[in-house]
Amino acid sequence: MGRKILLKHINEPGIQGYETYRRIGGYASVEKAVKTMTPDAIVEEVKKSGLRGRGGAGFPTGMKWSFLAKPEGVNRYLVCNADESEPGTFKDRYLMEKIPHLLIEGMITSSFALGAHTSYIYIRGEYFYIVNILEKAIEEAYANGWLGKNILGTGYDLDLYVHVGAGAYICGEETALLESLEGKRGNPRIKPPFPAIKGLWGCPTVVNNVETIASVVSIVNDGGDAYAALGIGRSTGTKLISASGHINKPGVYEIEMGITVEDFIYSDEYCGGILNGKKLKAVVAGGSSVPILPAELILKTANGEKRLMSYEGLSDGGFATGTMLGSGGFIVMDETTNIVQNLYTFARFYHHESCGQCSPCREGTAWMEKIMHKILHGHGTLADVDLLWEIQSKIEGNTICPLGDAAAWPVASAIRHFRSEFEEYVKNPESIKEVNHLYNTQLA
Repeated sequence: MGRKILLKHINEPGIQGYETYRRIGGYASVEKAVKTMTPDAIVEEVKKSGLRGRGGAGFPTGMKWSFLAKPEGVNRYLVCNADESEPGTFKDRYLMEKIPHLLIEGMITSSFALGAHTSYIYIRGEYFYIVNILEKAIEEAYANGWLGKNILGTGYDLDLYVHVGAGAYICGEETALLESLEGKRGNPRIKPPFPAIKGLWGCPTVVNNVETIASVVSIVNDGGDAYAALGIGRSTGTKLISASGHINKPGVYEIEMGITVEDFIYSDEYCGGILNGKKLKAVVAGGSSVPILPAELILKTANGEKRLMSYEGLSDGGFATGTMLGSGGFIVMDETTNIVQNLYTFARFYHHESCGQCSPCREGTAWMEKIMHKILHGHGTLADVDLLWEIQSKIEGNTICPLGDAAAWPVASAIRHFRSEFEEYVKNPESIKEVNHLYNTQLA
């Protein structure tokens, strides 16, 4: 069995409640941090750990923390991004629902390290039932002296609030999240300035993902070196993976980074193989916004080496033959999957969720959905496939936030690796009517 850090106590009876969480060692990192460590020392431990942002970008967390401006007399904020809206990703939901005090503990320890006295958890509106779970855990933390004034008699004060979003995918982008938290429309900001300089209400702010903040607990408890000893290369520690699709054992798994993709899909410890004994066709490895890879490239790199579940392992070969770990939304597709239909679903999603601020994204996502609809319903031409390719290339890299890239990459990779399926829709429109019938019924 692989090493567990975040999910080690997930099945402990009563782990949602304070008493059980405290009994298994909960809040030890807060006690250690505020009583025996300086904020700078905690930041250094996080740097040593090699922890990278678990929300998708994979940026070194300790480095991000070190960028935080510290002007005299100006508030600093820590904001937890719990707006888990990436299709195929549900590991943050699992963590908050099953063991909420782990996130609360991570928020307190991280806030102390950053010099924040007010912090927020911004959670997506569709997770409203989890709000009650989090707020109960926060109440218990206040009642037991872990939040509020003069925590553990050290003079450190911290208030923690939960803010519920309204279901906008764009608010998963950190500056759009901050706009929403301020009560404004959730449009991404032009950067620079970055949130570390000018974030929430114009003050220095760090925005981190749920899993990232929860990981800080073990780093403070056991030291950065111990965390860095896990994993492989610059992909240190463990990673939560949301596994779904045509597999025997869908769910949330904690892996030590560096295991092979093959082991993750086929071993009984994790996904347990392909459902109904069918063949693997393709995988979306990091949520819907990363490139899709066919079976031969997700299991092995272009050099024939077994592909690893790590930031570098999945990106090996670039987008020509590789993909991204992203948020860890691991969607497995068997031989019955229709890639054209799958891409249309993604295209509809990104068009709907575009905030419309940038012309390439606003217009490009609309055109991609329209063209995909045309092809899917037997009215497309080979020129439409080429036009899809052209449009995605004009979106990528030309928008304020990464939503444009997220919309473009699935299109590019689907055409790159499965062009023959698009051409089949164009050349034999009559033959695909039957296969579309069930799909269209589901969409209706």
